Amino acid sequence: MDSRCAQRVATGATLGATLGGAVGAMFGTYEAFRYKVPGLYKLRYIGQTTVQSAGLFGLFLAAGSLLHCGK
Repeated sequence: MDSRCAQRVATGATLGATLGGAVGAMFGTYEAFRYKVPGLYKLRYIGQTTVQSAGLFGLFLAAGSLLHCGK
């Protein structure tokens, strides 16, 4: 893998993690209030949702960038 392809994969992972984190934070906040999560557990729930969503979006966008780079 050349440096240009590695840079594209890294950029895709970063962009996916950023987008996934933002979406995860909004969705986690919505669910925490919807399901009436008590007290400080809201922060834990929102944090978990944010990290999980960021990781998943980052992984998929990096994989897509890697596949696209191979063409």
